[in-house]
Amino acid sequence: MTKHDNHYELDQVDRKILDILQVDGRASASYIAEQIGMSVPSTSERIKKLKDGGIILGYQAVIDPHRVGLDVLALITIISDSSDHYIDVVDEANQTPEVVWCFSTTGRGSHLMMIETESSRSLEKLLRTIQQWPGVKRTETQIILSSYKRLAPVRIPK
Repeated sequence: MTKHDNHYELDQVDRKILDILQVDGRASASYIAEQIGMSVPSTSERIKKLKDGGIILGYQAVIDPHRVGLDVLALITIISDSSDHYIDVVDEANQTPEVVWCFSTTGRGSHLMMIETESSRSLEKLLRTIQQWPGVKRTETQIILSSYKRLAPVRIPK
């Protein structure tokens, strides 16, 4: 792993480690070492460098929202008055537990958020709250009916 400006150049070993961890974030260093043909200490050091370099951001369990009572997934586009409240929208999104993802975008809106909530009633309440955020002129909502691909591994450029 070699640092260039704001990114790192990864070698084949780093790529193999990342491929394994993206499929199973709980894979042990010994398992990974066996898969890539390296010693456990060398593999552990590589993983540590990937973490310290900010490439591996963390590990988490992927939970099915429907099975825990979050039956409504939606995309909400924020249409703002101006860019004056750009950071306010980001701050509000970061403080709102229903917001799973928040992106700044080009096009009609300034931000696109993916939300997970319990019901159409809770979605309606959330929309009223979002429409009160600083600078929000209006919102456009698309309810997600089905999801066929979730949290795909990051494609690491060669």
